[in-house]
Amino acid sequence: MVQYYWNPSYQMQPQQMQPQQMQPPTIPAASRPQQPPAQEESYIENILRLNKGKVGTFYLTFPNNREWNAKVVTGVIEAAGRDHVIVSEPATGKRYLLLMIYLDYVTFEGEINYLP
Repeated sequence: MVQYYWNPSYQMQPQQMQPQQMQPPTIPAASRPQQPPAQEESYIENILRLNKGKVGTFYLTFPNNREWNAKVVTGVIEAAGRDHVIVSEPATGKRYLLLMIYLDYVTFEGEINYLP
């Protein structure tokens, strides 16, 4: 059996050859692919984090909901994660935890901070 990936816990069958000590290949630092820093990626949560403290209008839709299938929330961005954003309404003190799976788009008045 030919193994195409490194697996340190792999055990061979008794009828086969004895397993040899496998080590991952060593790649010289100069030839390793360089990954850009996470802060420069244009994922929605990073864009929202860059605009923390700004007022945004969040448009959400909720499929298969008979009572209301769409909601619009306007508020200040407090925090953003991979799957959520926390928005507050300063006038009412109400805070919303909005899930990204329901988020359609966000509008801002004026310029937004963005790193491509």
